[in-house]
Order: sequence, then structure tokens, then C-alpha cells
Amino acid sequence: MALSPRQQMARRAQRNRTRLKSLANGRLRLSVFRSDKNIYAQIIDDANGVTVVAASSLEGDKKQGSNQAAASEVGKLVAQRAIEKGVKDVVFDRGGYIYHGRIKALAEAAREAGLNF
Repeated sequence: MALSPRQQMARRAQRNRTRLKSLANGRLRLSVFRSDKNIYAQIIDDANGVTVVAASSLEGDKKQGSNQAAASEVGKLVAQRAIEKGVKDVVFDRGGYIYHGRIKALAEAAREAGLNF
């Protein structure tokens, strides 16, 4: 029986997460979630099971929506907050999403702001 698109994405996300755990070497995980209207990013400490830093396009006076500019702002914001907490090196968990568009914009902005992955 063929998998639905949602099941395919869930399986791909799990496969990526399992691979990241073997490659992480103790680094924290920058996880991205993309909805139709917003984009969210959080840095997670899997060893302790806590979220260290989080940012989304819902923050601020004006809600930014779901475009590449909003994703770039979220990437910069999560990187700034991570550096304030002393986190520089992370592994990028794109959550099964293709590295294109908003996901790519968020990743590049986080790299420019100082995160290493």
C-alpha cells in the first residue's frame, strides 16, 4: 500500500532525525517547522529534552507571515538568541522539508548571524 504524502514526510523526518543523532556528537539541534502561514525555529537539547531557544514569525508587533523575508528574520532572531545563551554549534534539522525556499532562507540567515552548521 502506498504512503500518503503526510506519511511520506513523517517517515522522511524520522529518518533525518535518526541520522542527525548519529552525526551530532553532542551538539544541539536547530529544528524548523513550516506551516502554511508561519515558520518556527527552535534549538533543542535532546540529551536533557529541553528547548533552549525558540523564535517564530508570530513574534513582534507586526506579524510577518510566511515568505522568505519572514524566514530570514526568524533565522537571524534564533541565531542571536542562541549566541546570547552561548550556543554556536548546532546540527540543522529541516524536519523532512526540502532545503529550498523558506527553509533555505532561514538556514542562510542563521549562518550569517553566527551559527555554525
